Amino acid sequence: MSIKKLDDGRYEVDIRPRGSEGRRIRRKFNTKGEAQIFERHILVSHHNKEWLDKPADRRKLTELLGRWWVFHGKSHSRGEKERERLTNIIGNLAEMGVTRADQLTRKAIMDYRVMMLDRDLKPSSVNRQCAIMSGMFTKLINAEEYLNPNPFHEVKAFKEAQTDMAFLSADEVELLLSCLDGDDLKAVMLCLATGGRWNEVANLKGEHVIGGKVIFMKTKNGKRRAVPIDSDLEADVKTKATGRLFYPNYMNARAVLKDIKPDLPNGQALHVLRHTFATHFMMNGGNIITLQRILGHATIQQTMVYAHFAPEFLQDAIRFNPLVGVSIKCPSNGTK
Repeated sequence: MSIKKLDDGRYEVDIRPRGSEGRRIRRKFNTKGEAQIFERHILVSHHNKEWLDKPADRRKLTELLGRWWVFHGKSHSRGEKERERLTNIIGNLAEMGVTRADQLTRKAIMDYRVMMLDRDLKPSSVNRQCAIMSGMFTKLINAEEYLNPNPFHEVKAFKEAQTDMAFLSADEVELLLSCLDGDDLKAVMLCLATGGRWNEVANLKGEHVIGGKVIFMKTKNGKRRAVPIDSDLEADVKTKATGRLFYPNYMNARAVLKDIKPDLPNGQALHVLRHTFATHFMMNGGNIITLQRILGHATIQQTMVYAHFAPEFLQDAIRFNPLVGVSIKCPSNGTK
């Protein structure tokens, strides 16, 4: 029997819709009626009969968000932040009357994008919102909690204009360091020496700086990475064996940086330190694959934005074109 009454008065659905070898699904409900509705939904939706269409998923987006939280969000380091963003997006969709999964049609998503652009969001911000929602559905599909195609895969992202990528010159780096002291100076020096993000550096602990390496534990993509530093810098920043090493002031460091380079593109702020590391790394002859590993980029395409700073960038066009070694004499004017 797939529905049984528990000692606390609730009802539990315990079912394997794809047979004894398939996935076991268990859920608890306050009433028997709710349990029976869920059982019917599972039997209809989770079948493995290719000749039968699966029904549209009429669950509320808020319910799907709850399932995402159970299977992914609560165990992820950025789960709380992602849930907050998803809640805001789902709230915006509700303003259009889109509250259920089956209402997320291609047209509805395109209308949502137009609404967001009308609110002065940039195309890149709208793309990011769609990517966040797409990620939620992908996690649900992987957990077999959502059995229909990802609705956001039907809509092509807006083409984004390339933004300016500022970096500090050697003189500006020297000036910046001379204007800082204490924990702010240590954090900026580590950002410039490792290409680490401000939050990654600011939260470093003594146990993360060891053997001439800085180990970034809580990274943007969740994957730890290690970057070597010289012994003098290690001695400067590692003032204790364990515990947080310093407490830099973001706003103070940002203000000093803006004074030195007031024309920074909007939204970059202290992230320019990461760009500065990558730019100088390539200008000094660094390898693009090595840079990818240092920065922790998932794909080489992300790192290729720095490739043109390499001294040898595109010089192969001169060395390897078909005219190399060919003696050419252009006729003088008037000669056929």
